[in-house]
Amino acid sequence: QVRLVESGGGLVQAGGSLRLSCAASRSSFRINAMGWYRQAPGKQRELVASITTGGSTNYVESVKGRFTLSGDNAKNMVYLQMNSLRPEDTGVYYCNAKTAYSAYWGQGTQVTVSS
Repeated sequence: QVRLVESGGGLVQAGGSLRLSCAASRSSFRINAMGWYRQAPGKQRELVASITTGGSTNYVESVKGRFTLSGDNAKNMVYLQMNSLRPEDTGVYYCNAKTAYSAYWGQGTQVTVSS
């Protein structure tokens, strides 16, 4: 079982920045990848960005050039730096961690971008 604790959401004006953090508890199985998903009202949850333990990153097209995902393997933490935020970035952001056997989710943190 992996417990994920998120922090850093909030309310920001368009063009502003926020930094999300996610800490994963120790796991019996190696965490292979971590990332962030988001869910806007009335929409499906979508992948925002992910990073493998090898450092490979993947971003949804709409955030490329604005968001940066980084990780600290020693601390089992990931950080999502979000710049140039837009109203369409509003949603609940969920941290995700994957092992070879399961996927785990955080409780979610609200990000609201006002126009």
